[in-house]
Amino acid sequence: MNARNMHDFSLIAGLLEVVGVGVEVPGRALLRAASAQFAAGQVTAVLGPNGAGKSTLMSVLTGQRQPTGGDVFLAGKALAAYAPIDLARVRASVAQETQVAFEFTVREVVELGRYPHRSRPGKSGADIPLQAMQATAVEHLQHRALNTLSGGEKARVHLARALAQVWEPAVGPASAQATRWLLLDEPTAALDLQHQHRMLQLVRAWATAQGVGVVAVLHDLNLALRYSDRCVVLQGGEVVGSGATAEVLTPACIEKVWGVVAHPVAPQGGAAGPSQYLFEAPI
Repeated sequence: MNARNMHDFSLIAGLLEVVGVGVEVPGRALLRAASAQFAAGQVTAVLGPNGAGKSTLMSVLTGQRQPTGGDVFLAGKALAAYAPIDLARVRASVAQETQVAFEFTVREVVELGRYPHRSRPGKSGADIPLQAMQATAVEHLQHRALNTLSGGEKARVHLARALAQVWEPAVGPASAQATRWLLLDEPTAALDLQHQHRMLQLVRAWATAQGVGVVAVLHDLNLALRYSDRCVVLQGGEVVGSGATAEVLTPACIEKVWGVVAHPVAPQGGAAGPSQYLFEAPI
């Protein structure tokens, strides 16, 4: 019996997994036998230095890149076995860089998130784009052309589009157990400090209140400590740490993986683990 068959089905239904995944390009391995689990109802941060394989792992999770070894499973079933339309109803992604070739307005971009649901629009389908824009504070930009916005504004629009895509639980027998997923590649990179926290507060609320699984590539370890339940740490294309964020992101781990000294700041109220780190620049 392999490891996949040992899970309880109730657990499998809320899991997105990579099992022994490798990704190779000529002369280089981008991922090496990477295995990790991502649970519904939690925020999982994917962490690591530049070139560690974070975006490659995300591209495998979204199905944009096919692994050269291993496999990806959603609700206990290989990702490749799903029809694309069924995946689109339960899983939305925001890429690190997204180019829009035409002069779409903000509202038109957000409405694209409802396209997979056009055959099953639901009673509130017409209201969802506006609600998604309100959630990311871009409703005042809805008539602007996307390409006229700043990088941070564009990032919030694309998050609104992703939220609109998975705003409601999917219906029908082929809906991957109706668990919804947000897959976000460096979602805070272009945002100012206020909107970094607002975005992560928003997706954490979705995970906690609605059971949505959130996977986010992050560079800021303090943001990961504050908002993620679990983390996966990559280095050189390999998973070198996985588990509860406060337990994985120890000073020893940070020094080994990132090469900087981390000084923990004591948490308020006597909670376990550091609330944040102060970092000492390497000499």
